[in-house]
Amino acid sequence: MKKIILTSTGFDNENIKNKFLHLLNVRVEDARILFIITAANDPDAVRVLSGCLEDLTGCGILDKNITVYDMHKLISQEQMNSYDAIYVCGGSTEYLVERIHELNIKPMIDQFIENGGIYIGVSAGSVCASGTYKDGLCLIENPLDVHCDVGSPNGLVKTNNDLYLTDNQALYISDNDIMIFE
Repeated sequence: MKKIILTSTGFDNENIKNKFLHLLNVRVEDARILFIITAANDPDAVRVLSGCLEDLTGCGILDKNITVYDMHKLISQEQMNSYDAIYVCGGSTEYLVERIHELNIKPMIDQFIENGGIYIGVSAGSVCASGTYKDGLCLIENPLDVHCDVGSPNGLVKTNNDLYLTDNQALYISDNDIMIFE
């Protein structure tokens, strides 16, 4: 079952955090997270990383169960599949997409999701998962914009139109539906 959550600002909204916790197939204290920091390649983005980490530890994820990964070397499919969730932080979407393409990591993330792993995108981690960049993850066909003043309407997404998320909204993708909620 697909379990994909795309956000502008992570778990700032308690409903987004609760959705993540609901999707976990293990006790939160046993959850293992691959924490991808690749897009944080400038000072402003690096400053946000502590907040992203707090998203996870604030849920009860233990520090020892969070592995920081910067996508400068390829991990194996077996290693990736040992995690319960992949959390992809924000920063430079272009740089993140470039690393995804260079490492050819898209098939591995697709397999991870197909095996029941949760993909969480924050800002650039969300945009790279959308149809915005042809060399990105393209987990949905829709182009996506984040940090918008006005977001797309909450509820089921019925077309392949461009999607817009405010900092309080998230996009949830399952096998059957794409839904915006806050």
